[in-house]
Amino acid sequence: MNALDLFYLPAAVLSAPWWASKTRGGWRERFGHTPSLPPPLPGSPRLLLHAVSVGEVNTLRQLVPLLRREGIDVVISSTTDTGLARAQALYSDADPTRIVRYPLDLSSSVERFLDAIRPTAVALVELEIWPNFVRECKDRAIPTAIINGRLSARSFKGYSRFARFLSPSFRRLSFAAVQDQSYADRFMAMGLPRERCHITGSMKWDAVTSPTSATLPPDALRLAAELGIDRARPLIVAGSTAPTGTSCEEALLHAACPPGVQLLCAPRKPEHFERAFAALGGADRCIRRSFKRPAALGAGADRFLLDTLGELRAAYSLADLAVVGRSFGNLRGSDPIEPIALGKPTIIGPAYANFEYIVSRFLAQHAIKVAPERTLATTLADLLNAPTEQARMIAAGHNCIHTERGASARHARMLTDLLTKLA
Repeated sequence: MNALDLFYLPAAVLSAPWWASKTRGGWRERFGHTPSLPPPLPGSPRLLLHAVSVGEVNTLRQLVPLLRREGIDVVISSTTDTGLARAQALYSDADPTRIVRYPLDLSSSVERFLDAIRPTAVALVELEIWPNFVRECKDRAIPTAIINGRLSARSFKGYSRFARFLSPSFRRLSFAAVQDQSYADRFMAMGLPRERCHITGSMKWDAVTSPTSATLPPDALRLAAELGIDRARPLIVAGSTAPTGTSCEEALLHAACPPGVQLLCAPRKPEHFERAFAALGGADRCIRRSFKRPAALGAGADRFLLDTLGELRAAYSLADLAVVGRSFGNLRGSDPIEPIALGKPTIIGPAYANFEYIVSRFLAQHAIKVAPERTLATTLADLLNAPTEQARMIAAGHNCIHTERGASARHARMLTDLLTKLA
């Protein structure tokens, strides 16, 4: 046990009520009791890619195949249950990529985890700098890097309060590949040497695919049929919706949805499903994906709750308009790339600080609309009745995505070079 562990223990006690309110599994693995992997084979260095949750896991979709082509043994770790589930869905049993749970940052947990995984190098997606983990990697001569790095103004403010304790972790990084200059400036202000900071763009642009035809995919057609969505009526799909403090985004969208228009909401977290269901009218009006369709609602239902995981892309495929959630409260937004890549006119709320760079690129080409709560109803109605504007937004969005692609290949080269130097 070290001094940092002594700090973590009272913090864990104080936050115990919050942890107790969450449904979390894998506690044995969280304390580093991970099944041991065999040592890396000669000529096949092992790279641990840590992606904290679903969004970061999705970011790796193009990077992992590029690394495997170079003979790199890839292991993906994630912190959340949903992140692990997404990684397991992307990489089936037939894929040699192994999926493990990332440990708590207690020194003993980190030591057990690294003993079990035996990585040659580690790449942390976006940020996720935990001091014990980074220090233990340094002590074991395991290079640690940041890829797809971002450090928002709000996070930077919080990190700066503890700069004395966190700056050594930034200085221990082999490099940080960050998305834009503002993030680079913040990483360097936290202690990362300038020569180890590189601007590479965002891998999120590479992680999405656009449809190759106007025909809806089978999973989207099945979703529509099983929910009872009327394909002859307009449908708004809101992804990654969440609470907004005293209310929730589902209630806001329910009120703002134009008459005669269907609304499907896909909450970001399972613990929000019940509240979202009630906000969408409950059993009198809303159909839940996880329940059998109530006969009493018949064909008149116009509110739908996607309370399952892994079907948001199918839902977006059905949309006439898309709304990106976590952007009308204080949660700082969600990624708008996927609905735009699918050719959906897309609206986001004003709180998108976590995706500031991505939204700024879309705004520069007028490929997304930002709507505060007070104008959301008008924006939805106006855009639904403007097919020419919809077509222009779709074309601009596809052009923007095409222009921004390439970060995954840049990251793959940097990580391959890092591992080559260790051979």
